[in-house]
Parts: sequence; structure tokens; C-alpha cells
Amino acid sequence: MRRKLLWLAGSVSAAIAAVAGWLVIAPPDLLEVGDGYAAKIVCSNVFVAGRDANAVLTQDVQAPGHPLLRLIRISVDETRKTVTARMFGFAAPGHAIYREGLGCTNVTQGEFAAFPGNRQLRRRAPQMDDGKPWPDGSGTAVNPAVQALLTDSQLAGPGMRAIVVVKDGRIVAENYGEGFNNATPMLGWSMTKSVTAALIGLRIRDGQMALDRTELLPQWRNDPRSQIKLADLMAMQSGLQFNEDYGDVTDVTRMLYLEGDMASFSATKPLEAKPGERFSYSSGTSTILSRLWMDTFGSAREALTFPREALFRPLGMTSAVLEPDAHGTFVGSSYMYATARDWARFGLFLLQNGSWNGEQLLPQDFVSYMRTPTQASGGRYGAGQVWTKFGSDDGPPLPDDAYWLQGHDGQTVMLVPSLGLAVVRLGLTPSRSGYDVRVLEAKIIEVVN
Repeated sequence: MRRKLLWLAGSVSAAIAAVAGWLVIAPPDLLEVGDGYAAKIVCSNVFVAGRDANAVLTQDVQAPGHPLLRLIRISVDETRKTVTARMFGFAAPGHAIYREGLGCTNVTQGEFAAFPGNRQLRRRAPQMDDGKPWPDGSGTAVNPAVQALLTDSQLAGPGMRAIVVVKDGRIVAENYGEGFNNATPMLGWSMTKSVTAALIGLRIRDGQMALDRTELLPQWRNDPRSQIKLADLMAMQSGLQFNEDYGDVTDVTRMLYLEGDMASFSATKPLEAKPGERFSYSSGTSTILSRLWMDTFGSAREALTFPREALFRPLGMTSAVLEPDAHGTFVGSSYMYATARDWARFGLFLLQNGSWNGEQLLPQDFVSYMRTPTQASGGRYGAGQVWTKFGSDDGPPLPDDAYWLQGHDGQTVMLVPSLGLAVVRLGLTPSRSGYDVRVLEAKIIEVVN
């Protein structure tokens, strides 16, 4: 019996060692995606948003996500400003590095080992208290009735982190969740797509891009994909194959957490429909758009500084950080951090048809173009990376000209040009919670209309 027990114990130990060895040498893609995701989210929230690493791991990564994420352990190097995440504490390490002004980027083991580190830590944007009215300063004109709506937990919804309401160019109400304030940069997820559209509008203004241009990428020449127009990509009707399901290792999760050159990965996808005929929401499309506008510059430095110089600085969006992939292309589908007030500044910019302080930054009709419903989407999506209908058709009635920036886990900016109204709502609110932000938006409209 003793020999049998020893043999069994030895067999179990050998099996455990074999599994551990397999996880170290050839981990499944799912584990690598999970560790890459954890490293990236923790890195950005620590070094861009100034939050506690363990709180981010438990609240942002583990609590709302796949059960495997609860098995991840992280290590944060405050000196090099890097984060490593490992499944079970040892397997499939994922790495993210912080660079001043560029936020965090997932990198390979080799790139991580060679990374020299940073000398300076980017601090959170200071809270302004200068007496000037927003958006030039910090002053607000609080509407008590609107403010009361924001403090109603049912209307604000689970996981609310920030709500800012802008009416006729002024903040009339705002509210923040525990641990967050008006100086905390927050991830917009796919709201970043609308920022990418604005950057393309700026390059159209400069005569460097055109919506009807075809033969957009060298690898698409002498190929049916050469017929894809810039306008097709902007409207999510390129015809390119792309799986946007976040539940497993799919095109979108592979792109974000396993591919160093996200735009090239997305550009390899074949056509599954004729360009211009079928709507297919795709983060891969938006990363291609980032590559296209960045390629209009003569140097990487010019391209990397363009968002700050041409958009964020003129609008006073001092907290905004657009993050690139390891190849140096901005992840224009997903990765922009900004305070709720700076997301509101961008919303106000769109409400003003792309003008700021009397200067027309975007082409005169570009914002109208962005929010024009497309036939391929059944009128639900605009021609320029915004949503013209939101959620199901059985929600509360909203103005016909309302449109939305929308991101994963409950990030929204509703814009109603006819009312001069912008409602920013940021949080960690997975769709399974059943929360419908339109109920809050409808209540706000009742009060301000």
C-alpha cells in the first residue's frame, strides 16, 4: 500500500510539473490574452490615472471579467514604470511599459527586457480652481435639478465613476464615484474611435486625406481590397472580416493583447463583403484608420505629437493621453484616457461643429458628416465613427438629432445639438448589469429642455 501511495504521489507530482512546464513553455493564447490585458489595464491606471495597482487588479480586471483573471498576479516596477502580470503567478507573463506622454503599451518579453525605463512620472492633471468658467477654467453653473438626478444611484447606475452634464457650453452638474474626481483620467474604450475620426478630419482639412480615396495600403494593391474607400472604413462598412467578440481569443482580443502591430494584423483580413454594402463594427478598422492618418506625416515624431498639438492642446484637454501599440501606431479603436471634463470638452467641440474659441478646426461640414446615419447600418451608425442610435429600440424617447460616443463597459457621451447638450457618463458597468443610460439621459433632457 505504501508503495502504491508513493507511486501515486510521484505520478501526481510529475503531472503537475508537466502541466506547469507546458504553461511556461507553450501557454495557451487565452492565458496570454488575460495576462496582456491585466498588465495593460493596471499599467495605464497606475501611471496615467494615478490609481492603486491592487485596487485596479481586483476592481477593473478581476471582478467584472473572465474567471481565469482571478488567478492573475501582478508586479509593478515603480522605477522602470512597468507592469508584469502572470497567470497562477508564473505562467504566460504579459508586460506593459509606460512612456511619458504616450501612456502604456503591451510589449513582448524581449522588448520588455530591453526597456530602459523612465525618468519622470506623469502626474494626474491638477484640479483647476481659477474662478474662470469652464471650459476655459474650472467654474461651473450648477443646476440643482440636474445635480439631483446625478446623485440618484438608480439613475447613475452601478459602477458609475463620473457624470458630467454640459448645457450651452457650461457644466451644469457633475458627480463622481468613490475614488474618482475631476482630475482622474479614465479610459474611454471605443469612444476613442470618435477621436480618431476627428484626427482624420484635421488631416482632411490639411489636404492630406480624402474620403473618396482608394488603394489605401500597399498590401491591398492588385487586390479587391484596393477598392475600399476611406469613407468605407470610417462608416464600418469596409467589408473586411473581423470578429469583435470579447469573450475569447478572437480577432479583437488577439489584436489588442497578442499583436505588436495591430494595424498590420487587421489589414491582413480578407474581404467577406463588397466594400460599402455591409455594416460590421470593427476595432480593427479603427486601428487601420490610425495607421492611415499617421502615415500622412513624414516622421513618426510628427505623427505621435499631432493629437496633442492639433487637438488636445487647442481644446484644453490637458489630461488626454492616446496610447500606441508596440509598433508605434495609436490604438485609435480603444486606448484614450482623459478626465470626464476633458471628454466633455471633446463633446462640446463636436456640438460646436468642430470649432473652438471662434476658430474652425475641422472642415465646416465634417461633424455633420460624422453623424449622418448610414444605410448599411440601418441608420444606427454614423458615417464617421459615432452611433446615431443607441441600444434597443424600446428605450425612452430621445431627440432625433441625438448621437453618441460609446465604449466598452458603460462609457458614453450623448450629444444633442438642438439642445446644446452633452452628457458624459463613465464607469465600470458591464452590459450584463442591465443598466440603460438612456433613462438618465431622458430625465436630464426633461429638466433642461
